[in-house]
Amino acid sequence: MASQTTEVKNSYKLGDMVATREAYGATLVELGKSNPQVVVLDADLSGSTMTKFFAKEFPERFFNMGIAEANMIGTAAGLARMGKIPFASSFAMFASGRAWEFVRNSVAHNHLGVKVCASHAGLTVGEDGASHHLRYDTHNS
Repeated sequence: MASQTTEVKNSYKLGDMVATREAYGATLVELGKSNPQVVVLDADLSGSTMTKFFAKEFPERFFNMGIAEANMIGTAAGLARMGKIPFASSFAMFASGRAWEFVRNSVAHNHLGVKVCASHAGLTVGEDGASHHLRYDTHNS
């Protein structure tokens, strides 16, 4: 069963067993504390990506973009152009599928420092069904 942690653990020791997404959420908080230019965007999945930790700590720097990954990446590109350090978070299927053209044209072609952070790759989102599966990273078909 997935961790239902609502508090951020500020540090981990070598050998600690922790979900990658939990460490990601906690690390975003630490980055936010050390740099006020860090902003986080999420595609209405903050409970799954654990960006909810950042949202709680820095609500003015957290943007829930809804189920609109392309718009999220476009917004992140604009924020990066203005000097912010955006972390855009979604499930792998949607970050690579829905937003690929914006990543290519708005971020990569302009050499912008947008961090696209995709979780739940492969078949790890079983309960959400096939529409959430990124099977292309685990199969040759």
